[in-house]
Amino acid sequence: MAKDTSKDRSARDSHYATLRRQVRDAKRERGEIPTPAPQKRKKSAEGWTPPQLAPEQVLLYGLHTVRAALDNPERKLIKLSATQNALVRLEISSVENLGIPFETVTPQDLDKILGPEAIHQGVMLETRPLPVRRLEALKESPLLLVLDQVTDPHNVGAIMRSAVAFNAGAVITTQRHSPTESGVLAKSASGALELIPYIQITNLADALGELHRLGFYSIGLDSEGPAPLEGTFRGEKIALVLGSEGKGLRQKTRETVNALARLDMPGAIKSLNVSNAAAIALYASRQFLAKAAS
Repeated sequence: MAKDTSKDRSARDSHYATLRRQVRDAKRERGEIPTPAPQKRKKSAEGWTPPQLAPEQVLLYGLHTVRAALDNPERKLIKLSATQNALVRLEISSVENLGIPFETVTPQDLDKILGPEAIHQGVMLETRPLPVRRLEALKESPLLLVLDQVTDPHNVGAIMRSAVAFNAGAVITTQRHSPTESGVLAKSASGALELIPYIQITNLADALGELHRLGFYSIGLDSEGPAPLEGTFRGEKIALVLGSEGKGLRQKTRETVNALARLDMPGAIKSLNVSNAAAIALYASRQFLAKAAS
């Protein structure tokens, strides 16, 4: 009698489908392939009202973001909500071992909380904000990134990813006109929020003054800067300062930094998205610091 292999094929096909989906999701998290347009992915956001969150309440979502938060010992975890499929993809064999309440949900349940446009991938984690860090704790780091009122959480999240990639000590920004710790910021950072201090300060000029006292040489990126960035580096500790798109650095910030520098671009386009500019500046800074240390 011939062996019935239909069940074996079905299990094997399901396994490979899961692997393909994981590879595709990972590429989307890294920005290597586009995310499907919201109108094709979800129903309209019309009629949806965001939940009122307490000041100490943060809702994280997305597989990579939640996995990074679960692995971060400094993150205070409150409750995990996930589909059974998401649990498998998070590689959580036993929810009891997490030590926090768990709820099995449907994707539609999460849509009602996070909104129809949130790419939650079937998982949401309620947490508390990460501990507040002080500038004094950064004195041993050779490279910092300072943002002057960069408001878009997607840009700040992308900047965090680059900052982690180039081993910056922190991302520093203002409390006003900057994104707070949130699900959108964390999702855009694709896990980087758990790997680098995100410090929000009241007065940027005062913070730069403190960094100067800690030995940092601050360089503000400006399209009209008097010299190229690669010729502006000094010392053994660098604080890169980037302004918002459109407005750039504020006048007070321009007056406070040690130097202004530009990114020379020989092509037809003379300006970059702030997250792209940050990645280039971080790379150039690392090249300088490596040479200075050799």
